[in-house]
Amino acid sequence: MLGIDPHPLLDLGAFATELPSTLGEMCSPDWLLALLRLDAAAPLVRDEAVRQSVRDLFRHGGYKPTGRGKPASEYLVRAAQEDALNSINPVVDVCNAVSLHSGLPISLVDSDAARPPLRVGIVTDDVGYVFNASGQEIRVGGLLCLHDALGPCANGVKDSERTKTGPSTRRTLSLVWGVRGHQERTARTVAWYRALLEKLGGRTSPL
Repeated sequence: MLGIDPHPLLDLGAFATELPSTLGEMCSPDWLLALLRLDAAAPLVRDEAVRQSVRDLFRHGGYKPTGRGKPASEYLVRAAQEDALNSINPVVDVCNAVSLHSGLPISLVDSDAARPPLRVGIVTDDVGYVFNASGQEIRVGGLLCLHDALGPCANGVKDSERTKTGPSTRRTLSLVWGVRGHQERTARTVAWYRALLEKLGGRTSPL
């Protein structure tokens, strides 16, 4: 179960995926790697109005989505422009491809690493978490986040290291940070995202 706090701008798309094997036993096929390119044929195309709306979504609680704190979907565009959007693992590659072309940030967590109860809401305290293996930290006060029993663990900027996917991952939770006013884009993004995961052999179910 996933609780969602009331929010005037959020149009969240959330679903769970069960993989056919552990991630360590899977690899990204060529058709998936091709989607990590900006010029790839995709059913969704980035839109400036969507980009601005996503920033407004993150600003609502007082967070400043600029610089290193910009939405992950914007980071992916820059990485792709620099030919630096590399493969990580199949589920992350699908997540990145969908976010790149839809313009919507997406959080991806290992369901077994997150501790229930799970809730989406704005972080009200000046707290942070480690987001990579190097120990770097993001401060998430004022930002919409997924919370588990230990605190914030994922958002549309950077997901926490403790709930990220790895070789042993078998079940995942995906959160598409859509915006009201662009509900059709959220729905199309979730549908394409789920279709790609199912093409890899995963079983998806809405939350």
